[in-house]
Amino acid sequence: MDSSVERAAVTPNNKSRFIRTFAKVLHLRTATGVAPDVAIHKVKTHENVKVDYVSGSRSMSFDDDDKKNQNRAAMEALLAKLFASVSAVKAAYAELQIAQSPYDADEIQSSDQMVVSELKNLSELKQCFLKKQFDSSPGTTLLLAEIQEQKSLLRTYEITMSKLDSQRKLKESEIMFLREKLEESNKHNRMLEKRLNRSGLLHVLDNLRLSGLNPSHFITVLRHTVKSIRSYIRLMINEMESAGWDLDASASVIEPGVHFWGANHKCFAVEAFVCREMFDGFQHPNFSLPNESLPEQRKRQCFFSRFMELKAAKPMEFLAQKPKSAFAKFCRIKYLQLVHPRMESSFFGSLSQRSLVNSGEFPETAFFISFAEMAKRVWLLHCLAFSFEPEASIFQVKKKSQFSEVYMESVTDEATPSYGGDSPKLDSPEPDQLVAFTVVPGFRIGKTVIQCQVYLSHP
Repeated sequence: MDSSVERAAVTPNNKSRFIRTFAKVLHLRTATGVAPDVAIHKVKTHENVKVDYVSGSRSMSFDDDDKKNQNRAAMEALLAKLFASVSAVKAAYAELQIAQSPYDADEIQSSDQMVVSELKNLSELKQCFLKKQFDSSPGTTLLLAEIQEQKSLLRTYEITMSKLDSQRKLKESEIMFLREKLEESNKHNRMLEKRLNRSGLLHVLDNLRLSGLNPSHFITVLRHTVKSIRSYIRLMINEMESAGWDLDASASVIEPGVHFWGANHKCFAVEAFVCREMFDGFQHPNFSLPNESLPEQRKRQCFFSRFMELKAAKPMEFLAQKPKSAFAKFCRIKYLQLVHPRMESSFFGSLSQRSLVNSGEFPETAFFISFAEMAKRVWLLHCLAFSFEPEASIFQVKKKSQFSEVYMESVTDEATPSYGGDSPKLDSPEPDQLVAFTVVPGFRIGKTVIQCQVYLSHP
């Protein structure tokens, strides 16, 4: 019996019933909310703790950021003061340098004290950085430092500009000095050249007599005349270059269609133009002078007397003493014929020299003095030509004429340093070469032929 009761208590049916009863109890607790309240309370308590922890972290983060910003601002202010001090040192050192030339003792002492003071400021800034002693108001310090830096930079620029201006004035004074020296050298060279030419001419013709004339005398005068012409041409070309003229275009106008052997040979076209104008009318006794005539029986003696009167005289002095002489008339006519108004205006900016010549006066300028010297040589050559019996005659060859060594010589046989440039030395001209243009005319004195100088055409 007892054993049956015990077996009944542990049967499967009783076990199922026990499980169902326990499940109901659990379900009842869940429905009444006892267990959920406890869980919710625990969750809320956990959330509150969590929120308090985050708020504390944020507060701590804000404090750290403020401190970092303050340190950064203080460091920027310190660096600004550092740059301002460095700029001040540079400005003071620049003042120290410029005070030494010209020497200014007071300014040197003041600049030196400024340099020392700014170096002390740099040392103090270093100590502040090492000891971490920063300004309490970095914003104001930063602005003041920037202002000081800009002032120092401005002062440095002003000193640099003043120094450059002083150097510019020094260079200008040096240029003026060198120009004066150049002008003196040019005057001295012209004087020596005149003395050389004059002494050479006078030495040969010192005791010249009309009865003793021979072609060698004429050749000597002609040689000096060509030198004087080329000296004037050199001055004319310098004026052209200073006025901005195109020498290539000018040469093409004077001698169209000519192909030159060298770039410097354009000057031969200018020489040909001057010679054509100056020797125009050479074959006539009056030499293009209107109403100028001489008695036929005394013509040779009159020309020789003119030659001897003028050969040793300075042209400008002669023109001043005898402004109505035949030579003075010749100078007026040839100057107005050779120097075009546009040329004179381009060279000198006005027509004042032309106006003086038209009014019967003679300008004392380097350009006209050189012209007067050239005109004197041409005039003397003309006087000497008509002192011969029979008189010397002038000739030139036409373009595209065949070259002949009897009547011509090439101007390109030698270099032409008289124009200030290096011309290529060409081979001797071939007999079948053609003439491009005549540069210097030739002359005949009895049976003697003085070759004309020609420029040969380029193939």
